[in-house]
Amino acid sequence: MSGLQAKKVMLLGSGELGKEVIIEAQRLGVKTVAVDRYENAPAMQAAHASHVINMLDGGALRAIVEQEKPDYIIPEIEAIATETLMELEKEGYHVVPTAKATNLTMNREGIRRLASETLGLPTANYAFADTLDELKDAVEKIGTPCVIKPIMSSSGKGQSVCRSIDDAETSWDAAMEGGRAKKTRVIVEEFITFESEITLLTVRSVSGTTYCAPIGHIQQDGDYIESWQPHDMTEAQIAEAEDIAKKITDALGGYGLFGVELFITPNGIVFSEVSPRPHDTGMVTMVTQGLSEFAIHIRAILGYPIPAIRLISPGASRTIKAWEEHASYSVNGIEKALETPDTQVRVFGKPETKVGRRMAVVLNAAETTEKARQQADKAASYIKVDYHF
Repeated sequence: MSGLQAKKVMLLGSGELGKEVIIEAQRLGVKTVAVDRYENAPAMQAAHASHVINMLDGGALRAIVEQEKPDYIIPEIEAIATETLMELEKEGYHVVPTAKATNLTMNREGIRRLASETLGLPTANYAFADTLDELKDAVEKIGTPCVIKPIMSSSGKGQSVCRSIDDAETSWDAAMEGGRAKKTRVIVEEFITFESEITLLTVRSVSGTTYCAPIGHIQQDGDYIESWQPHDMTEAQIAEAEDIAKKITDALGGYGLFGVELFITPNGIVFSEVSPRPHDTGMVTMVTQGLSEFAIHIRAILGYPIPAIRLISPGASRTIKAWEEHASYSVNGIEKALETPDTQVRVFGKPETKVGRRMAVVLNAAETTEKARQQADKAASYIKVDYHF
């Protein structure tokens, strides 16, 4: 007798979001392969098989794909040899949502030009620079304060606010240190005065385009520290946000969940960024929705129907970060945190700590988003990352 003839997914990038994707895939009988640049990444701890490679090495990436022969290749991070993914797609492999979408969204230049210049979506004014001198010219053009980011990075790495031309060199150095793929190109963005910042999780599936309730979030140093769902918006604002999200995701194509980041300003909704995969701020959906963003992503990828996305309860998430670099650590205080009603804790199991690295998240469901935020903050206050020397 032969066993279950299951579909196989390969995850390129195996962090905490990928771990949840792996778990949801396995719940639907899918074989899972986790790939990352370091050993014992969170998703590797749950996957059927795992590999450690430099995903910017096209030859190494091709070799592992040809070895595993996955039905679906799911990119989860920016630092991937996207040209190789485009070649593999032409050869018949299925890249999620598409190789074109992956290529465009892997750097901020491609997606910003698509949004602003091709689709005409409202965005912050922007310019690009390849050298420090070009950066100074761009800062003069855009004006200060402005935001400077590497064109390829994640979780806010390398991002800074340039408040005067004298800060340009410091911002350049930060971008060079925090960027991925060893690219020296940066984007200089107008500093947008916004009332709030949201993520609109947008789903393309056989059931059409659907949306999760808006997720509000607060960032610090370019990385999210807190999110909540639903975020309070008017019907007109929601309609405007959904229109922007549909235009950008239609242009990217394919099936899956997209994290569309938007600013709510006094003059309307402004597009910021989009990622063709679950979003870190969307971890809150594990306690707020009938289907988490991870369950939705896998359903959409597999071509299964998603007739409705229901918000079950308001909720909030609070991140737990490390502030030292150590190979040996423990996450403590979980027992005390769980005394707070309707609280869940997810410890990611990363093999080592780094400064500012997310190590866990606290989730809370409550009658209102405000109460959930308060309770998540209270529970998170008990959890500490301790380092072992």
